[in-house]
Formats: sequence, structure tokens, C-alpha cells
Amino acid sequence: MKQYRWLVIGAGGMATNWLRRFLPAHGERVRIAGIVDVNPDVLATARHDLALAESQCFTSMAAAYDSVEADAVAVVVPPRFHRQAIEGACERGLPILSEKPVAESWEDVRAIVRATDAAGVPIAIMQNYRQTPRIQTLKRVLDTGRVGAVRYAVGRFAADYREPLAWGAPFRHEMRHALLVEGSIHHFDQLRHLTGQDCLTISGHEWNPGAPSFKGECLALYVMKMSGGAFAQYEGSGLAGGWQNTWHAEAYRLECEGGAVVLDRDHVVRVQEHQRGRGMRVEEVPTVAMPHEGHAAVIGQFMDWLDGGAAPQTTLADNLQSTAMLFGAIEASASGSVVDVQALVADARGDGGP
Repeated sequence: MKQYRWLVIGAGGMATNWLRRFLPAHGERVRIAGIVDVNPDVLATARHDLALAESQCFTSMAAAYDSVEADAVAVVVPPRFHRQAIEGACERGLPILSEKPVAESWEDVRAIVRATDAAGVPIAIMQNYRQTPRIQTLKRVLDTGRVGAVRYAVGRFAADYREPLAWGAPFRHEMRHALLVEGSIHHFDQLRHLTGQDCLTISGHEWNPGAPSFKGECLALYVMKMSGGAFAQYEGSGLAGGWQNTWHAEAYRLECEGGAVVLDRDHVVRVQEHQRGRGMRVEEVPTVAMPHEGHAAVIGQFMDWLDGGAAPQTTLADNLQSTAMLFGAIEASASGSVVDVQALVADARGDGGP
């Protein structure tokens, strides 16, 4: 099995987990060839912890790209730096696995799509929440057809970030569209994943009711029309003072022809089937086992792809659908309108649109 030399753009924050947990989960299949971070102290800590040479550590992306012999690039920096990192990898023909979202602005998303298409490099976006036992269990129940077609899906994320810096990195509390960009992109993608349908239109609102812990928007309510006839509803909160559905404990309910499939913070998937005159039957579904979960699972799928295997679910071509939902949600709230998500997708691909 080939060993992949990874250049990791980012060494602090989420990149700490990539470098110390997610990539090392694949043992000898992975070697850290170089790291980049603008913070010299963060870089020095990572260098020490990973036993890297000084020649493998950089504060400049350009210098790293010019110096490091790599087989793949991991982009694990805040979204506003994704375009620079990805375009640099494209110039050198390197495969790319990037953290979500694709970029912070729609202009950058369009530029990334066109740069990767022109370079012909493999690129996937990290959507680790698809690859967890709780979600895989839920998805498999739906895929059996036991409860029939999905009529509508409901997703809920709720976390108590009412105190400053409760959401970890300061940038999340300071940026515009904080909940959507840093949180809801996962949940929009999950609604696509669970329904097996893309989003046609989106409407709703994001807002900040005056919470001092956020400069940007931290609440969200949206409705989506999906491509297969289903609808979806999303509730997101970074100010949850009640029932918590935080990371890896989000709630999903899929209402289907013959029943409902439900998942909440206890991680148990339940099938609910009601018959008039007989009442409700509820079955708890055993949770599936996975050799790798979350980030490690996606990283493994990405390397399998480079080895000639099947493409991962979240290639850029696919994830553009989720990304368009994100920017459609921002536009819908700003304009008070129903936004055509597929027009955004076409625009990014250069097929027309607004």
C-alpha cells in the first residue's frame, strides 16, 4: 500500500487534531512531509510534538509548496485562506482534501471550482459528520426502504455558546454568518445525505438577537425544497439555553410514507411506525460499527481514491451542492426571498446563472 506524503496547511486549532489524531490513524500509510502556520509559536509546538525537522516547517504557503515533496495537501485553516491554499496546490498539480466550507465567499468558491477544474486535480471537502456510526445507522435504515420514501426531514443543532469564546477559536465569535459558515454547512450537507436529494430552493433567516458573545449571526431557521419531492426544515442555535443538540448530538427526524426514523442526542436510531387501531410501534436499531469514523474515515476514502478506488462522497463536484445551500441561505436571509440553489451551482460551474 502506497505511503502518502502530506503537506498540511495549518498547525493549530483543528489542524492539531489532523496532525495528531486523524492522519496518524492510518499508520504507515501516512507521513507528514511538511506543515504551514503563520503563528511561529504554534509551528514550533507542532514541530516538537511531531518530531519534524526545521526544513519541514513553514510560515509561508508559497515557500512550503516550493520546498516540500508531497503527494497530497490538507487545507486546515480558516475559510478565508482556503482559496490561496487551494490555488497554490493547483499550480503544483497536488490532490487536495480541504476542511469545510469550500471558502468564505461565493467569489472564492467560484474561483476554486474553476482553478481545480483547469488543473484537473482530485479535490474533496471534509464532511466528517456523514461518517459516524449514528448517522450511518440512520442512513442504512432509510436506504432499506422499510419506511418508504422521505416526505420531509427536520434537522436541529443547538449549542450553548452564550459565553465569549465558548465555541473555541475567537474567529467564530467575531465573523459574519458564524453559525451558517462554521456549523450549518455540516447540517445542510447532512440533510442532502439523509434524503438522498439535492436542494432546489432555500428560504429563511439568520440573525443575532443582540447576544454579546457573537458579533455575527448565531441563530438560523430555514426551509428547503429538495430535488426528489421532499422538503427539509433546519433549526440552528448558538445560544441554546435549553435542550442541547450540539456536535455529534444533532437531532434528525425523517418523516416517511410508512413511518419515521428519529435520532437525538442519546445516539439511538429509532423507527416509529403507527397504525390506526394498533397504536405506535417503536424499534431501536443497533448501531453499526465502523473501522474508521469521522475525519479519519474521509481521509482513508480520499487516499483510496488516489489509489484508483471509488471517489469519496464529498468531492468538490458533489459538495458544491451543500456549499450553494450555505450561500443561498445567506442570500435568502439578506433579501427576504426564496433563493434558487441550482442557479448558484450553475454559476459556480460556469454554466450560467446569476
